[in-house]
Amino acid sequence: MESIAAADRGTWGKRGGKADTTPQKTTIGAEGETKMTMDADQVWLRVRARLRAAVGEDVFTSWFARLELEEVVGDLAHLSVPTRFLCSWIQSNYVEKILEAFTAEDQSIGRLHLTVRINGQARPRLVSSHEPSATETDAPASIAEVRTVPALVTSQPASGTRANALSGSALDRKLTFDTFVSGSANEMALNVAKQVASAAANNVVTFNPVYLHSSVGLGKTHLLNAIAWAAGASDISRNIVYLTADHFMYHFITAVQHQSALAFKEWLRGIDLLLIDDMQFLQGKSATEFGHTLSTLISGTKQVVVAGDAPPRDLEMLDDRVRSRLSGGLVIPITQFDPELRRAIVQKRADQAASRFTGLSFPSPVIDYVARSIVSHGRDLDGAVNRLVAANQLTGEPITVGLAEKTLQDLIRSRETPRVRIEDILKIVARHYKVPRNELLSSRRSRDVVRPRQIAMYLAKSLTSRSLPEIGRRFGGRDHTTVLHSVRKVEQLMSQDGELTQEIELLRRMLEE
Repeated sequence: MESIAAADRGTWGKRGGKADTTPQKTTIGAEGETKMTMDADQVWLRVRARLRAAVGEDVFTSWFARLELEEVVGDLAHLSVPTRFLCSWIQSNYVEKILEAFTAEDQSIGRLHLTVRINGQARPRLVSSHEPSATETDAPASIAEVRTVPALVTSQPASGTRANALSGSALDRKLTFDTFVSGSANEMALNVAKQVASAAANNVVTFNPVYLHSSVGLGKTHLLNAIAWAAGASDISRNIVYLTADHFMYHFITAVQHQSALAFKEWLRGIDLLLIDDMQFLQGKSATEFGHTLSTLISGTKQVVVAGDAPPRDLEMLDDRVRSRLSGGLVIPITQFDPELRRAIVQKRADQAASRFTGLSFPSPVIDYVARSIVSHGRDLDGAVNRLVAANQLTGEPITVGLAEKTLQDLIRSRETPRVRIEDILKIVARHYKVPRNELLSSRRSRDVVRPRQIAMYLAKSLTSRSLPEIGRRFGGRDHTTVLHSVRKVEQLMSQDGELTQEIELLRRMLEE
């Protein structure tokens, strides 16, 4: 029956059975003539070449080098990998990209089937794209590790409806515990992060949930990435997902639009370790859905780690129950870096650069100068080292204090103006105008709320680097055009009202102190 089904469907592949003796797929043209497409090996080589060009050599070697084509049954491509972790990772992050590469080479391929090879062998061939064969159904428990792409991802149909593969946000391979520099400001956060990752190897949940908070650039994202890498390396069977708040909202909105919210919720509830970054950007119904997910995962003894730029009590976009649940876990602040930690970070990045570039040297006075002059956050320290390396490599000029003064002028100037957060603006404006902060985020249109809200949006645009859409999300999920209207309205009023100008200048000075 299998060989008949395979022949009827036009099966071709590379492993055993009929497909090996039939390396080409036969199709019938519009006028009835028979055409031969390129054989399996040629298609697969071209697909691999496309993937390598799309993701780069390092990513390709890490995730696609051991991916093998088993067969194609009709419009379904059957791929296999050697481990469950690799299967889960590709399924979560790259399945659409693989499908796009297949479709570009053979438009008749519209679905993927991903399995794990057991002892070097994939599961039996596909008799049907929907129903398992008798061999699959009766497989012993050892084959239970086989993973299949949920709801078999389909290529984009002619109507333009986009297929949706559930996936996490991309991880940065450089953000590991080995590259994290610790000090008094972040030592506790680092120790807890390592404990969470270590517990994952033993299927143990320690503190739950864990909530990290700090201003921008102090290492929250680095720690979340490091937990994901370490936990995944220690236990490949765990379903680990790292998501930014924006990505979470995108998945939720897309699921609602495609009427697949139930599948989205089931996907979330199947996660063993969930890492959510930039929690402060979560808004609207997706924030409510996160609350349900948080409660379900914690009740099911699944580990949750969250990072945001403010303590849970200040996340007013979340309802009281979610804030209470986050506050009831382990809340860890990461404070501003002291001079010793800044110097340690610069030294670490300088050593890493010296290992990559022959003859590169960072004299001690330069490291001292950078650590003393750049006091904003860790990303600016990383950027300073990168700029000095680039200046040295492009001009041949040795790295000196003089070169640092010339190259890092704008980063050093930035310390004169403290970084202002939208959360700070909401606090100051609410206190000045005696309006509750939740009113500034609400839909109320009374004058005593609208004017302070517009001023707060104006200050957010003037004093932060946030984009209009980001500001809109922070102000109750408003559209960017609403923010732009508010900014222009305040500018117009300031040009006509000197007292309002002085009032806003006072607010600006209060925020910059």
